[in-house]
Amino acid sequence: MKYFYSYNEFVEDIDNLTRQLKEFEPDAIIPLARGGLTMGHFLGERLKIRDVCAVNTIHYNGDKKLDTLKVFNLPDLKRFKKVVIVDDISDSGDSLEGVLKVIKNSYPDLIVKVATIFYKKTSKVIPDFKIKENKRWIVFFWENEFK
Repeated sequence: MKYFYSYNEFVEDIDNLTRQLKEFEPDAIIPLARGGLTMGHFLGERLKIRDVCAVNTIHYNGDKKLDTLKVFNLPDLKRFKKVVIVDDISDSGDSLEGVLKVIKNSYPDLIVKVATIFYKKTSKVIPDFKIKENKRWIVFFWENEFK
C-alpha cells in the first residue's frame, strides 16, 4: 500500500528537522537531486543558509532501481567547515552512501552529516537527523501521482 505524503505534513517535518539542524549549524546544505531539492530549499530558508548546492545522482528509473549509481555535479565545498546532505528518504542508502564517499574523498577535513525525512532501519546510511521510519512506498506531494 502506498503512503501519500502531504504538503502540510512536509512543512511540519521540515520544522522538526530545522530544530535538529540548528544545533549542528551547517555552513551549507547539499540536497540530492531530485528528492532532496524541495527539502534543501525549505531548510535553506528556515536556517537562513544561502549556500544550497545540489548534487545529482542517478540510481532509479521511476520506481526501478538501477544496477549502477552515478554521482555528478559535485560543488566546490572548500570554503565550508560543516555541511548537511539532505534527501527525502534513506531507502537502501546507496545514493547517500555514494555521495558521502565522493564528498569525503574530495574534502577529507569537511564535517558531513545527513538529514532525511524518512529512513529505513535496513538502510546502509542511517541519517544523523531524521523524522520517520518508513516501511511503505511513499508518494510525495511534489510527484505527479499524488492525488
